[in-house]
Amino acid sequence: MVYKSFRIVTLVRILLLAASIFLFVYTILHYSFHITPLLIGLIIVFQIVLLFNYVDKVNRDLTTFLESIRFSEFTLSFQTRGLGASFDELNKAFNDVISDFQKVRSEKEEHFQYLQSIVQNIDVSILAYQRDGTVEMVNKSAKKLFQISSLRNINALNSLSPELVTTLTEISPGENKLVRVQDQDDLLQLAIYATELKIHDKQIILSTIKNIQNVLEEQETEAWQKLIRVLTHEIMNSITPIASLSSTLDLMLKNITEGNNDQKLDMESVTEIQQALQTINKRSTGLLHFVNTYRNLTRIPKPNFKIFPVKELINNVQLLMEEELRQNEIKLITSVIPPDIEFSADEQLLEQVMINMVKNAIQALSNRPDPKIVIKAFINKRGRLNIQVKDNGHGILQEVLDKIFIPFFTTRPKGSGIGLSLSRQIMRLHGGTITAGSEPDVGTTFTLTF
Repeated sequence: MVYKSFRIVTLVRILLLAASIFLFVYTILHYSFHITPLLIGLIIVFQIVLLFNYVDKVNRDLTTFLESIRFSEFTLSFQTRGLGASFDELNKAFNDVISDFQKVRSEKEEHFQYLQSIVQNIDVSILAYQRDGTVEMVNKSAKKLFQISSLRNINALNSLSPELVTTLTEISPGENKLVRVQDQDDLLQLAIYATELKIHDKQIILSTIKNIQNVLEEQETEAWQKLIRVLTHEIMNSITPIASLSSTLDLMLKNITEGNNDQKLDMESVTEIQQALQTINKRSTGLLHFVNTYRNLTRIPKPNFKIFPVKELINNVQLLMEEELRQNEIKLITSVIPPDIEFSADEQLLEQVMINMVKNAIQALSNRPDPKIVIKAFINKRGRLNIQVKDNGHGILQEVLDKIFIPFFTTRPKGSGIGLSLSRQIMRLHGGTITAGSEPDVGTTFTLTF
C-alpha cells in the first residue's frame, strides 16, 4: 500500500478541518438550523481525532519500538516508505536497531549454547546454588558423581554425606576443601573449590568438585615406591657386607674345626676374624641407627602455635648460625618486608627448618667465590607469608631436585637424608609448603609458604 506524503496528508486534513469549522460557524450565524451545525460539529470532532491519531503515529511507533526492546521482541518491522524523508529515515533507523538486536541476541544464544555444552560435558562436576541450598544449575558430571537424575537442593545430598553438605554450605569464596565420602563400596576423595557470583540480586555459589581418589592413590603409590627404593638401598648397603663377612668367618672357623684338633689359629687369622667382627658390628650399628632415625622421622611433635614476629625467628637463626657462617666466610643478608610481620606457628620447629636450610646452603657454598646467603620474608601476591633462603652456590641438578624431599635421599657422603623430609612434614603440620628451585652454577632457593 502506497501512502501519500505525510506533509501533504497533514495539510489536507488541516484545510478540511478549517473548512469544516468555517462551515460550522457560517451555518450558526446565517441559518436557524440546529441539526446541520450539530452534524458539522461531530464531523469536526471526528476530524480532530483522526488528525491527532495521524500525527501521534510517530509516538506510537516509538512506544512500540521501546516495548519491543524491553520485552526482547525483535520480530516487528516499520514502514519505511511514503511518509516523507524524515519519517522514512526514522523508521529505517528503528528497523536497523531491531536488526542489530536480533543479531546480538542470536550471538548471545549461540554463545550460551556453546558455554552450556562445555559446562554439561566437562569432566569436572559443577554446582551452582544459593546459600539456602537452592540449586540453580547442576551439570552431567555432578549427576554422574552423585548418582542422581536431578537436584533441587543440596540438602538432598545428606543421605550421601552430611559432611559434604556442610562443606558446600559453609565454604568461603576462593577456598579449597577436601572431603572424604564413603558411598557404599566406593570411596570418594572430593576436592572442592568455590567462587561467588551475583546474578539478578542473587548470591550464587559456584562450586567445582573433582574426585581425586585415583590421583591420590597414584601419588601415594609413587611415594611408597620411592621410599621403598631408598630403604632397600640403605638396608642392602648394610646387609650385603654383613652376609659376606659372616659367610667368610663361617668358612674360616669350619676349616679349623674340621681340621686337626691341634691346629691353632695364627695371628693373621685372628686379626682377620677380629676385623670382620668389627665391620659386622659397625654395619649393624649403622643399620640400627638408620632404623631409629626412620622411627624418629615419624614422631614429630604436634606444633605449639603462638603468634610472634617473623623478624624474631630470622634473628634467632642468624644468631645460632653466626659462628659457622663466620668460619666459612659466608655473608648473610636478611630482609623482612614489612618489618612488623607476625604469624602463628611453632617457633622451635620452624627454627629447626630454617637451620636445616641454612646448613644446606653452607654446604652448597663450599669453594664458591663471594659466598652469600639471603634470608627474605615477604607477603606474596596471594597475601600469604613467604620465607626464602637463597644461596649462590653450586646449584642442584633437576633430576636430583625432584628427589631431595624423599626420606634418606642425600647427595652428601655424611648426610642423613632426613633434614628436608622433616622440614616438609613440619611445614605440613603448619598448613604450609616448602619448595625448592635451583639452577646449576647459579644457586638454589628454598621457599616456605604459610
